[in-house]
Amino acid sequence: MRTIHLNSSNLEEFQKDAIPNVMALGFFDGIHNGHQKVIHTAREIARKRNLPLAVMSFFPHPKTVLSKDDSKFDYLMSLSKKSSILESLNVDIFYIVKFDKDFCSLLPEQFVSSYLLDMQVNHAVAGFDFSYGHRGAGKVDSLKRDSGDLIEVTKVKEVDYQGEKISSTWIRQLISEGKMEQLMSLLGRFYETEVYWEAGNLRVSEHFMLPAPGIYKAGVTIKGERWETEVLVPKNRMDVYLAEQGKYHFLPNEKLGIIWYYRIPIAKETEGENISII
Repeated sequence: MRTIHLNSSNLEEFQKDAIPNVMALGFFDGIHNGHQKVIHTAREIARKRNLPLAVMSFFPHPKTVLSKDDSKFDYLMSLSKKSSILESLNVDIFYIVKFDKDFCSLLPEQFVSSYLLDMQVNHAVAGFDFSYGHRGAGKVDSLKRDSGDLIEVTKVKEVDYQGEKISSTWIRQLISEGKMEQLMSLLGRFYETEVYWEAGNLRVSEHFMLPAPGIYKAGVTIKGERWETEVLVPKNRMDVYLAEQGKYHFLPNEKLGIIWYYRIPIAKETEGENISII
């Protein structure tokens, strides 16, 4: 898979090199089951047309650019993790558009012209709630018209679980509440947090979330190996501690993945107060 970072400075260069494609549009934070339906739909159309499958996402999150305060935004995954999952879904090209004030000021027709038509998109696929252009004025239902009827459009209906729409917002809420066992039904996999070793601590990598404080059953991955253990998330939610952490020898900045299964009930947590974090 080819990953391309697009911005106003290099857009023209990549427009010249673009080839006809089918494109899935969205932010895709977490790549949950709803996102996967959009991508799978686009992939099937691309297969039938014998065209490459492209995904266009945006970074940073629009809320961080449009918000009037400096409040922290909880990303579910880094761009590198997103790239890895998209590649496993057989995406051919991953476009990451820089979302800044110039980009969000584009009129809907300007976005479609510069980022879709000039990028040789002949069929666009998006979720029912996708919007584009200044103040989100462009909607999926208006995309075909804004392209001058040159782009075919497929709108993917919402995907729900037990009557509630699957969304990145819902997933963030469940993580913040420590309800990790519920995420398999929304993501199609357990949630994974990347951490790294620094100054004797396992710290959270940028653009990942930690669950609510507590002790969790989890899998740990490093260099292709995986084992299961208990993981403590302290009240500050900045570091994590593995059971018998002292027996492991990590290199500076070495990265690990923590795959969260479930939070151990309170009674067990009391028993587990002797968990070794040294």
